[in-house]
Amino acid sequence: MKQFINFVKKEFAHVLRDKKTLLILFGMPVMQILIFGFALTNEVKNSKIIVMDQAKDLASQQIISKIAASRYFDIENTVMNTVQMDAEFRKGKIRMALVFPAGFNEALLHQGKAQIQVIADASDPNTANTLSNYVSAIVQDYQSSVDNRVTVPYRIVPVLRMLYNPQLKGAPNFVPGVMALVLMLVCVMMTAISIVKEKETGTMEVLLVSPFQPILVILSKAVPYLLLSLVNVASILLLSVYVLDLPINGSILLLFAESTLFIITCLSIGILISIKTNSQQLAMLISLMGMFLPTVLFSGFMFPIENMPYPLQLISNLVPAKWFYMIIKSIMIKGLGFAAIWKETLILAGFTVVLLAVSLKSFKIRLA
Repeated sequence: MKQFINFVKKEFAHVLRDKKTLLILFGMPVMQILIFGFALTNEVKNSKIIVMDQAKDLASQQIISKIAASRYFDIENTVMNTVQMDAEFRKGKIRMALVFPAGFNEALLHQGKAQIQVIADASDPNTANTLSNYVSAIVQDYQSSVDNRVTVPYRIVPVLRMLYNPQLKGAPNFVPGVMALVLMLVCVMMTAISIVKEKETGTMEVLLVSPFQPILVILSKAVPYLLLSLVNVASILLLSVYVLDLPINGSILLLFAESTLFIITCLSIGILISIKTNSQQLAMLISLMGMFLPTVLFSGFMFPIENMPYPLQLISNLVPAKWFYMIIKSIMIKGLGFAAIWKETLILAGFTVVLLAVSLKSFKIRLA
């Protein structure tokens, strides 16, 4: 154990005296948090919504039919009360809910005015705003068609309500995504390069034939990046709260526990890459291209996954960053607890176990 601690201290000293490594470790998270403080606008389609139709009259059914026929929406089901609606939002399976009050058609005919409550999940503000505009356009289209058939003018007024992010800020969507991106790149790339560097200089063979257990040599390379990545998580959260004015609504302890699990997953990928490669350039190329693009494309924080073809949606399930992004958004933005994210946590833990097992097996084969 003493030897292991000494190896870890040596790795810490090596990292802390390398200015380029420190710039990547701590400069990149700060820059990306500041750069990604602004959201991108993307087309949204096939978004899952629910309907609470308390009116069940002709007007409400016609509007629901128009919404269901639109390519922008996919009506999951209908609910009867706000408790069921809140439960659907907490599951994270829907983007929006529409509420038709009782007497909707009667209010149109006799008062010339009726309201539709539009409740959107604004943890992704751009999607929420876009979907709200789509609903308003469909309602306006219905209203125009009805105005041509009746002589009494009336109007339908959608009442919008944005959950989790009423001000439609971009930070609530991008901070969890940047956390996933930064941790994936830093942990994978730095771990892979540090181990491959020992191979190139010839010191790895010396370490492996020493009395020290070979597997502990590899672990001693990963431990410093685990601890430094947790410092990165803390710095990202501090910037989010004090610079981007983004409150943390959930448990900070749970947030760090889930981040630790994801960091271990990323370190496992880095160890696997280092075992399979023999040069720093190749390890860096695989780490950047193999981790950056899948994280950006398939995690869901820049491009809605439901917009993609079904085969690509299946592929996105193999990207650990997707599950971590869902976990962090649920904790930070929605303020949910472990009961709401245990499935995603279990999947992420499964990735970790599989990657560690494959890495250890590959390492033993390499030693043999």
